[in-house]
Amino acid sequence: MRGTILMSLAAAGLALTLGAQPAAAAWRDRYEVFGVEEGDMLKMRAGPGTGFVVIVGLPNGTGLRVHSCEQTGGTRWCKVSLERAHGLQGYVSWAYLRKK
Repeated sequence: MRGTILMSLAAAGLALTLGAQPAAAAWRDRYEVFGVEEGDMLKMRAGPGTGFVVIVGLPNGTGLRVHSCEQTGGTRWCKVSLERAHGLQGYVSWAYLRKK
């Protein structure tokens, strides 16, 4: 028991030293695309603003994980990844997301 506690404390200290985030912090917020007009898609962009290249279009119902959000001008942009393809990341407008 004592050894397990010491190993846990050592692992936590190493994670803090290396600047690692707990997995739960990175994947805690599940959302879906919502409110996009019929026949249109939410644009996932390479950066937080309309001046960035479009990576992919996302239809209503697409599952996303929100990593962080920031205000740029009058729009709140969120860095997201697809639930089914975690490696595909980009930015979308907060206005088209709803909590799952």
